[in-house]
Amino acid sequence: MGFLEDASELCDCHGIRSHKKFKKIKQLQTVEIKIKMDCEGCERRVKKSVEGMKGVTQVEVEPKQSKLTVIGYVDPDKVLERVRHRTGKKAEFWPYVPYDVVPHPYAPGAYDKKAPPGYVRNVLEDPEASALARASSFEVKYTTAFSDENPTACVVM
Repeated sequence: MGFLEDASELCDCHGIRSHKKFKKIKQLQTVEIKIKMDCEGCERRVKKSVEGMKGVTQVEVEPKQSKLTVIGYVDPDKVLERVRHRTGKKAEFWPYVPYDVVPHPYAPGAYDKKAPPGYVRNVLEDPEASALARASSFEVKYTTAFSDENPTACVVM
């Protein structure tokens, strides 16, 4: 309504004010998801659930590890929700890392019997499990035993 707006309309060659909305540019990401696949049909269904997503460039399925890897310009949360919705299966982000990345891979919080060979739970991102993974087994054994029996007699060494 002011002078500057009128002048900008005269200079604009389209005659219409162009207000571009700036989109947030997504970065290339690798999303790893843990999802149980029993047969080739499950494997195919899981793969097809994310192949058609906008921004997906590559999809890899590893049924022996129950792992789905999606590479592309995508939002990890949206990929996880789409897999859950389209397949009807329980899915979660890949909770494992190679065992040589964790300081104490066989501590009670890190070691997981269900993990694929060479992998342990990612205690670096899980604060609840990381306290146990850094403590020695002696501390974990005796602090939990004393705190369960008598909450006031907790021994920390």
